Amino acid sequence: MTKDYVENSITLPGAVAMGTGVMIGAGIFALTGQIAELAGPLFPLSFIAGAVVTAFSAYTYVKMSNAFPSAGGIGMILKKAYGPTTVAAGAALLMALSMVISESLVARTFGTYTLQAFGGDPDSVLVPLLGIGLIVFAYLLNASGTRSVGLWSIVMAVLKVGGIASFGAAGLWASGISFEATGGELGVGGFVASVALSILAFKGFTTITNSGAEITEPHRNVGRAIVWSIAVCVVVYLLVAFAVGSNLPLDRIVAAKDYALAEAAQPALGQTGFYLTVALALVATASGLVASVFAVSRMLAMLSDMKMIPHSHFGMPGRIKDHTLVYTVVVAAFLTVFFDLSRIASLGAFFYLVMVMIIHFGVFRHLREEIGAKGWVLLTAIALDASVLAAFTGMKWQSDPLIVVTGIVGMALVFLFVGIFLARNPVRERAHEQH
Repeated sequence: MTKDYVENSITLPGAVAMGTGVMIGAGIFALTGQIAELAGPLFPLSFIAGAVVTAFSAYTYVKMSNAFPSAGGIGMILKKAYGPTTVAAGAALLMALSMVISESLVARTFGTYTLQAFGGDPDSVLVPLLGIGLIVFAYLLNASGTRSVGLWSIVMAVLKVGGIASFGAAGLWASGISFEATGGELGVGGFVASVALSILAFKGFTTITNSGAEITEPHRNVGRAIVWSIAVCVVVYLLVAFAVGSNLPLDRIVAAKDYALAEAAQPALGQTGFYLTVALALVATASGLVASVFAVSRMLAMLSDMKMIPHSHFGMPGRIKDHTLVYTVVVAAFLTVFFDLSRIASLGAFFYLVMVMIIHFGVFRHLREEIGAKGWVLLTAIALDASVLAAFTGMKWQSDPLIVVTGIVGMALVFLFVGIFLARNPVRERAHEQH
């Protein structure tokens, strides 16, 4: 395993940059408009609610990662909680799929903002083609090695956090700090449902968990990196949400939901501000995709090594993580072509919320005493996630029942797939002891 996972190859700043890179890439540019569509004029507060729910979820990850840092991350937590079972393998695969879904979300956002710079149609076939181009770039950078990814993540995180925070501050100043996104319905159900997407905007912190074995002093720094990355993103998200709401009425935010930040930049900062915002979007989405591809390919490699999911080389040379890197970008490219932004985000939210509830329950039942976790925090996390999932499913059933059916069928197929595989290939008791 020393060839696959390099200990101490990711510093604490690199881990924070990796987490913020994934979160900011998807959270701000791809989801702000969609959250506003559900939450109405209260959409900035949805990010706060999402951060609160995420904080309860992060508690489980921090406790587990501090006790058992691993390059398998989520897979390690599930295997510790449930053993090498269908539940553990299925939930881990749901997490991997939700991350790949987020990659396609970010890739399409990259294509949409690129076309905005040239006055192109956001529904053009060029959107998925540009997204695929970014996925290929992410593959090439990841294939070059772990240290390249860490350096790239730090540089990009500094650029985009500083740039996006500056956009938010400048937008608020230009608007005179007057909130324009008023009107619309103030439904509790819509607001709670919007929190599902806000949670999706924060879930990039799990990228840090999946790289635990490669982070310096992992027993301390994995938890620190998670807390710092969430804190940075809360500040950035709120700045930008209020800047968008201060420069655009709600109906225009919803109409431009796939490129809401670019739309808000023009009245606030003029044409120059518009182009700078597009440039920031390209930097943020590119760095987010690179970091996500890095994490999910490592997670799939670990699950394969644990014998919990099948693996085929398909005639390719190299190590397992080289193959899972290819599988990751191929699936992300497929989703980029065949799903729009709204459906991609919905599918990712379904998979992630179900998976994270399975994790909380497993840790509560089997591991909370071993890792010193408080039971009431774990149960609160489950209740919050379940409430948000129920509200989001109800809203989507009314507006787009097909994506709800797709999500349910997809999750059923995942558990059926790994159940059949594990029944035919039972995991030996000591198969993962070396990790």
